[in-house]
Amino acid sequence: MSFPLLTATAVLPAVGAVATAAVPAAWRTAAKWLALLVSLATLALAVVVLVRFDPGGARYQLTESHAWISDFGVRYELGVDGIAVALIALTALLIPFIVLAGWHDADPLETGSKRWRPTQGFFALILAVEAMVIISFEATDVFLFYIFFEAMLIPMYFLIGGFGDRAHSGSDENAAAQRSYAAVKFLLYNLVGGLIMLAAVIGLYVVAGNFSLAEIAQARANGSLHMATSTERWLFLGFFFAFAVKAPLWPLHTWLPNAMQESTTPVAVLITAVVDKVGTFAMLRFCLQLFPEASKWATPAILVLAVISIIYGALLAVGQRDIKRLVAYASISHFGFIILGIFAMTSQGQSGATLYMVNHGISTAALMLVAGFLISRRGSRLIADYGGVQKVAPVLAGTFLIGGLATLSLPGLAPFVSEFLVLVGTFARYPALGIIATLGIVLAALYTLVLYQRTMTGPVKPEVSAMPDLRARELLVVTPLIVLLIFLGVYPKPVTDIVNPAVKQTMSDVHKTDPKPAVEAAK
Repeated sequence: MSFPLLTATAVLPAVGAVATAAVPAAWRTAAKWLALLVSLATLALAVVVLVRFDPGGARYQLTESHAWISDFGVRYELGVDGIAVALIALTALLIPFIVLAGWHDADPLETGSKRWRPTQGFFALILAVEAMVIISFEATDVFLFYIFFEAMLIPMYFLIGGFGDRAHSGSDENAAAQRSYAAVKFLLYNLVGGLIMLAAVIGLYVVAGNFSLAEIAQARANGSLHMATSTERWLFLGFFFAFAVKAPLWPLHTWLPNAMQESTTPVAVLITAVVDKVGTFAMLRFCLQLFPEASKWATPAILVLAVISIIYGALLAVGQRDIKRLVAYASISHFGFIILGIFAMTSQGQSGATLYMVNHGISTAALMLVAGFLISRRGSRLIADYGGVQKVAPVLAGTFLIGGLATLSLPGLAPFVSEFLVLVGTFARYPALGIIATLGIVLAALYTLVLYQRTMTGPVKPEVSAMPDLRARELLVVTPLIVLLIFLGVYPKPVTDIVNPAVKQTMSDVHKTDPKPAVEAAK
């Protein structure tokens, strides 16, 4: 039997989570180093997956299949296509930076405080989330995917509710109440979506007789499995609703600003740069592949919701006074672009959407982590409490600027290529929606530059006059992300070469081809 590489990539952080949680309470530093080493080892395995994956080979590679619950057609089936490989690499890449960025975020508070932040639990929960996200990207059995799609809510709930942001202007009791509210809201929204999806998963089994993604798709392709139009549409809506909550898509987005605001900065990055990608990934893997006709039927409504998300998120970002909430609403706008690209049903749009998932993860991590370093120094999330930071901490201000410029998709930085492809793919089939979506770029420039101007330029406020610049550990976190933003902005080919074959197969699943250019059609 060949080495189960995909299983190992998911099991390693899970075992690391258990081992980290078991470290004695007095050995907090050892727990941190253990979590970091496990995350680096997981990254090494993800690199092996990336190297062994052949973009020109079979659709699903490095496959594993074992009987699990035979009476109900449930199997332990794993496999990766180009899209999954790219997102596994993104997840494994970001977790070490998240661990380093949160090195002191779960340390005990001041001496004599009744509050205690269990360091081991914090890092163990991060590794547990990593394991569940990775296996969600690998699962090709619908039931297996559903289990981990839902299970990741548990560690995320405790990360949000149990480890809040220290930059809180209210009392400890008020801060705890707000953390609890954000955690419960996150859990309820996603549980409702998951329960609706569970009904659809059961319905799929009743119709197909098994949960294997490959077998169901093959049966649909050769005509041995036929779904009534109404059945397919209801099943599609059940799956899509859960993924739209996770993504998040307007109007199911309202849990995200609260969750990001009340979380520690590393957990906020974990939410929007890692966990939320499972929703958009699942739209490509499950919605389009299992329910191609229903996907085309729902496309007009989904595209309208995506455009609303783009404009709505950007407009609310412009008016924010809290740095973390601004980044949260900016992310809602960016996820609108991703979903727009997926359902534009063009190869450029879907390639751009997949590339956007990767680039958004890197750019949001860079911006949010630097913002977190800034907030930890001043002890406030309010934009109005800053001013003149670039004069006292120029490196911090410079990295903050690069992260912000990446967020507004400046040419030469990674998100520009993906946003450009999404808009080109949308214009090719839905020019009116493409024009409206372009307004999101203008608004992104507004909220990003206003944020930088209000926090980094102008007179130096007394409260920031002694602010230290980025330390060695913080530079170690930020520098590789900045390098990646520049490299993928200039040379995105390594990622597009991996994802494009999978995109072509997805286009084939929904029986769509790219529209011919107007000039060629006129000839």
